[in-house]
Amino acid sequence: MNLERYSPQILFHGIGKEGQRRLAQSHAVIIGCGALGAMHAEMLARAGVGRLRLIDRDFIEESNLHRQIMFEERDVTDKLPKAVAAAARVNRINSEVRVEYVVKDANYTNIEELIRDADIVLDGTDNFEARFLINDAAVKLDKPWVYGAAVSSYGVQMTILPRVTPCLRCVFPEMPAPGTSPTCDTAGVILPIIATVASQQVAEALKIMTGHVDQLHGSLLQFDLWRNTSTRLNLSERSEDCPACRHERYDFLTARGGQLVTTLCGRNAVQISPATSVQVDFAKLSEQMRDAGEVSYNHFLLKFKSEMHEITVFPDARCIVKGTDDPNVARSIYARYIGA
Repeated sequence: MNLERYSPQILFHGIGKEGQRRLAQSHAVIIGCGALGAMHAEMLARAGVGRLRLIDRDFIEESNLHRQIMFEERDVTDKLPKAVAAAARVNRINSEVRVEYVVKDANYTNIEELIRDADIVLDGTDNFEARFLINDAAVKLDKPWVYGAAVSSYGVQMTILPRVTPCLRCVFPEMPAPGTSPTCDTAGVILPIIATVASQQVAEALKIMTGHVDQLHGSLLQFDLWRNTSTRLNLSERSEDCPACRHERYDFLTARGGQLVTTLCGRNAVQISPATSVQVDFAKLSEQMRDAGEVSYNHFLLKFKSEMHEITVFPDARCIVKGTDDPNVARSIYARYIGA
């Protein structure tokens, strides 16, 4: 390890030579290499974290470029997967870092294997199902993980030390119903909130990897950069009713805990059914999606058209994505526009 490279960071009292050595020996897994995950990878590579595993199921699009800082116009032209392009940039930033890319959907069949050898997991995903999945796997395997989310000008962050701090399901016992939460594709997003949340996540990760868990903020942080507000909700006690960290019931590590995805033969379409049936408010969902494409609805269904895809949403949140037979593409579109 070239200590001179990290000399300003080593001068910082919270890291020093011993902390830098720990970083060089650490393995961080980043799930989701979009806006948040791209910043995680860049900052951790520059900090000298020895090993990175970058996981993402998606490809780079032109609309990603305003906020996903690792990617360039040539990556769009080359149609590169996000994980591949991010890994290539890490190699250009710091050749000392061992970086691995995984172009897969992280789901109940593979999540445990993907994080089993990690020292820490960072959340760069864009939907609650993925975060509940990460939470179940991390709690089960006793892996610290760092949650973060950003949309519009609003962001939130918390850090989970399994069976020490509250986990995600202590704070959010149930997933938000599909169509009830804004997404970057319905409410937009500005880069400053991405940078704020990602920086907070990486700072917490550095504390854990250097052995300074006593410096973790121990709360749920909320920011709104446009309204100039911030709040801090102290999280001191785990929920006695938490299915994950109290009762060791990991609902999202089973098929029944997540979405059911079915390719519709001969129709160039994929059906997505949420794990639990909910009643979708078409009027509210239509309002959220109106700036992203053409929306129409009646009592029976909502139709949304954007670019090459047509999405049909039913009252129970079941959805058919037309224009692809790839389940990963369909899941990404569902997460972008429906939001859960």
